[in-house]
Parts: sequence; C-alpha cells; structure tokens
Amino acid sequence: MTRQTRHRAAAAKTRVPRIEALPAAAQAPALGPWLDAPFTAYLSGEGCEADLRRELGPDSLAVFERLMVAPGAPRPAAWAANVWLGPRVLRIASIGDAVKQLKAIQRNWALYPVAHHRRAALIEEQLPKVSAKPLTFGDPAPTAPLGSWTLLAPDLIVASSRCSSPFRNGEAAFIEDKAGPPNRAYLKLWEAFTLLGIAPKPGDTCLDLGASPGGWTWVLQKLGAKVIAVDKAPLEPAIAALPGVTIRQQSAFALEPAEVGRIDWLLSDVICYPERLLRLVNRWLDAGFTGRCLCTIKFQAKTDFDAIAAFAAIPGSRLMHLSHNKHELTWVRL
Repeated sequence: MTRQTRHRAAAAKTRVPRIEALPAAAQAPALGPWLDAPFTAYLSGEGCEADLRRELGPDSLAVFERLMVAPGAPRPAAWAANVWLGPRVLRIASIGDAVKQLKAIQRNWALYPVAHHRRAALIEEQLPKVSAKPLTFGDPAPTAPLGSWTLLAPDLIVASSRCSSPFRNGEAAFIEDKAGPPNRAYLKLWEAFTLLGIAPKPGDTCLDLGASPGGWTWVLQKLGAKVIAVDKAPLEPAIAALPGVTIRQQSAFALEPAEVGRIDWLLSDVICYPERLLRLVNRWLDAGFTGRCLCTIKFQAKTDFDAIAAFAAIPGSRLMHLSHNKHELTWVRL
C-alpha cells in the first residue's frame, strides 16, 4: 500500500461531514453567510480533516473536502497544510473572465479542486504554468508569490493571493536520495529545514534522540554537524561509520543533560506518547538548554490535544504538520 493510499484510507475513516453541502448547481445564497464577511480558508493535511476541524473549533462555517472556511483573521492551525490568508470571492461570467480576474491579481496560482472539476480544469489550463519540479535539498523554498483558488459554483471562485505555504497546496516534494539514507524519515528534516530557512551548520553539535536506523543522523552529518545519535537499537552500519557521528546505545529517556554537555540542536523522532516526549523536552529546558529544538510529536491512537497545547505554550514554539508527517506534528523551538 502506498503512502498516498494509506492517507486516503485514513481520511475515509475520519472524514469530516460537510457543512452546508453544495448542490451541483449551487449559487451564492446557498454557499453561506461568509461570502460578505472577512474569512480565512484552511487546507488540512491529508487524513487530518477531523484534527483540523477540532483545532478550528465549532464556528467553522463550511467544509469543502479538505478545505475549511472559518470567520475572521487567521488563527493557529497546526494541522493545516496551507492557510489561505485574506481570500476573496470572485464572481465570474465565463472561463475567460475567471482567467482574466485571476491574472489581474497576480501571475502564479495553484488550484485545489472541490467541485465543477471540468470547468476548474479549463480555467487552470489558461493560467500561466507554475513549475512543480521537485526541489533539490539545500535550495531555498520558492519565493515567488503562489496563490490558491477553488471553484465552488459555476460562477464563483474563492481565491487567495497569499498563503502560508510556498508549495502548491502545501505539498513539498524533493529529489529523493535513494542510496544514502536508510529510511524515508530524512524527508521530514529536509522539509522542516526548508520551510524554516534554517538548519544545523558545520561545527554545530546535534543530539539525535531515537536515531535508529539513522535517517536524521544522515541528514545532520551531511550538513557538516557533529551528531550524538542516541537509541537502544543500533544504527545502520554505514551511518554509524560516518565521520563526526558518536553513538550512545541507550534509551533517550534515561539520558541526562549533564551527561552530554553543550549541544546546539535537540532533535527527536522517538516513537512515544506525546506526554512522555513533553517531559523529556521540559527536562532539557529546565536544565538550561537554550539551543534549537525540532521534535516529532507522534500520536499512537487518538490525537492528544492537551499535549499539543502544552507544546504550543513553550515560549518560541511553532507546530506544523509537514507533508511528510503521518499522524504526527513537528514541534520546533528556534
């Protein structure tokens, strides 16, 4: 089963019921009161619809597959792959008129289709092409403004010229390395570092907790950092042999900050309950660790929103659902 198939299966189990479900020939009055009031649109990560809906709260006005509309200014939305900032409603008279109006706002647009797919595709065909080539890791994220739009009725477009993600529908794609890393977990670090615009540099010391089989250690070592890899399970021999990698074959939770000394980055991809990871992080912060943190919060079954709130309350924190995350969030403190 491919990752995309797994996400679709998970989404089917947790599908959020539509509010004000759209009839095939819906017109503006049927689409809800938000047409004439400020609103924000949130595109959930695949399979994360229920989590995003819970995060946004009960006052979200409409749900169109993964796209959710809520009143007012943008609010924190860790489960959103992309947030449409300041979207507007466009009345269109024809396909050509839709193209004209979108191009009058800006050049680059990404379609997220939810209805009237053929008509939306015809509009998309006449818009300037936007490159969707996979990114080479190390290159910066795209900087050209990329707007998002969808066709909700034959005569009505919702479009936002500004979005939270520089990638089409929040989906970051990279030219993958099929030989070096021992698993695909490295893509989470590639995506996070690209979005943050910051990464460990040569000479930095990184503590990689839950390192086995070594995907994150491989990324950090390739960036020129010194890596202390901690896990009860061994690293892949090729990763363990890399210069600058020190192995501590023990539990990440038994390691005391005083045993390690100065580090610049604390990273964790440990499989554990969120509250246990929170206790680990707080132990390092209470010990005076002032470096950067990047940890995966993994949810074993249901989503632990209390733990999410506790991580979010740590000063300087940011929570995001990467396109390479599964049922998990990435917590960052810079």
